[in-house]
Amino acid sequence: MRTTKTLAAALALTTALTVAACGDDKAEGTGDTITIMSKLYGTAPNPDGELQKAVEALIGKKLSITWVPDASYNDKANVTLASNNLPDVMVADEKSPSFVKTAEAGAFWDLTGKLDKYPNLKPLDPQTAKNSMTNGKTYGIYRVRPLLRSAISIRKDWLAKVGLPEPQSVPDLYTIAKAFREQDPDGNGKKDTYGLIIPKWSGKYATASPYDVFETWFGAPNGWGLRDGKYVPGFDTPEFLAANKELKKWVDEGLINPDFATLDTGNWMDPFVQGKGGIIIDVDVRATQLYDLFREKNAKDADKVLMVGNLKRADGQKFSSPFTGYNNVLAISKQRIRTDEQLDQLLQVLDKLEGKEGSILITNGIEGRNFKLDGNYAVPIGLDDPAVKIVQNDVQNAFIQLGTRYSVNGGYYPLKPADEAKLKLIEQRKPMEDEDLKTAVHNPALSVIAPTAIAQGPTLDKIIPDARVKYLSGAITEDGLKAEIKRWYDGGGTKITQEINDLLK
Repeated sequence: MRTTKTLAAALALTTALTVAACGDDKAEGTGDTITIMSKLYGTAPNPDGELQKAVEALIGKKLSITWVPDASYNDKANVTLASNNLPDVMVADEKSPSFVKTAEAGAFWDLTGKLDKYPNLKPLDPQTAKNSMTNGKTYGIYRVRPLLRSAISIRKDWLAKVGLPEPQSVPDLYTIAKAFREQDPDGNGKKDTYGLIIPKWSGKYATASPYDVFETWFGAPNGWGLRDGKYVPGFDTPEFLAANKELKKWVDEGLINPDFATLDTGNWMDPFVQGKGGIIIDVDVRATQLYDLFREKNAKDADKVLMVGNLKRADGQKFSSPFTGYNNVLAISKQRIRTDEQLDQLLQVLDKLEGKEGSILITNGIEGRNFKLDGNYAVPIGLDDPAVKIVQNDVQNAFIQLGTRYSVNGGYYPLKPADEAKLKLIEQRKPMEDEDLKTAVHNPALSVIAPTAIAQGPTLDKIIPDARVKYLSGAITEDGLKAEIKRWYDGGGTKITQEINDLLK
């Protein structure tokens, strides 16, 4: 279904872009109402709801928001981009083929150099600002996420049971995974546990999957990297093959969950909490989510999660796996926002929304209504009142998606941890992130989009992730994996590689 809709949207783009860029001749800016399209993770807010009214009162504008469930957002975005009905502001994947085509046809504002005079909109980090660009242009205000948040969650109680220290290197982690498999860490007298838990990964290559992180630890490029003066995809390097050869050894020895090719990401944490596996390579917030699950089971026996950062290679070198530093952008269309003056007016409104008072509203809620302050932490209150619970849901399910700075780690005011053990995990994040940033391997090609990748991406993007899983599962040999890499090149990858090199020059 998604492929059909994407193709339909792409076909419609040819006729719709010019109209979308220019809009109705009578258009005169946003007036009293700003139209927005954003992601939704639950029940859509009532437009006459308490939280929306509070936001509107702050910014002095009415909001007409189309809330789209996350699962169907890409399809809806493609249809919207191909229409003559673009919202003023849109949460957008600025790297998607449909958005790139629409933006480069002139339907969205190029904000390059225009955000610096707005204190709450200007880029906070040069690397993230570069990552969010599209072929040298800034087509949106990026929604901040930690630039480096890859981490490992380990069953602390199991580690104590097998008598091993925290891992510092990949060989250390292998030793732990093997001990979790062979030394009965749950004490049931059976060898029915394993080490590493990996889910089926529906994303493309180099999208921060456990596989991608593991490959980075081995020194493989993160997406793209320089080899002999030329940018090459990370999967066409000896380090990529070495990492997957090592990971296959783990699979063959039973150190990884046998259903790694089919385990849904929504159930990723279940084996960890249920005592089947003891290691997850993901993001640092995963550790606190696991802690919360243990606490739901037994508040007095929840301290079972150890968190460590990126690991050294066997030779002692360290290559840390960073993220993009953001998640989508707020793009501004030219359909009604047609002049620099109108753009300035809208950016002033967004700047106010992303300031302290606005950020508290959209990431925490209404102080004294659904939360109170305890020091610098937010504490939920009144949630037994259905009306207050609606305010809380409107924040968590919807309005937080409009935040570009403070939606990270719980809002402008982070939620107060339930106890000291959870607080320790939270306070560990920042210094761990800062330390790993020193050895981060950034993707130099994030800011460019190869034209061939736009045209043939949906087909080519599947080749490497599918081949990787087949190799790890034993369905194909290493020669078979290399053959799939060659198939990527033959199917358009050679042209993409040349375009990436040309663009990065």
